[in-house]
Amino acid sequence: MADNEQKVLDALKDAGKPMRPGEIAEVTGLESKEVSKILKTLKSTDAVCTPKRCFYAHADYEKSE
Repeated sequence: MADNEQKVLDALKDAGKPMRPGEIAEVTGLESKEVSKILKTLKSTDAVCTPKRCFYAHADYEKSE
């Protein structure tokens, strides 16, 4: 897993709540476009989930609800 992917996963896990890509970009210091690409990749591997439209959460979030 790439460093930036890990940054995004850590940000989602630390937040403990669903976040928009823009919020993730602010927290990680990455560009929004980069975050969007990473989220797409992570979603395809089931590392993140989308509990509601345009919001992303760590895969563990879904299990805790």
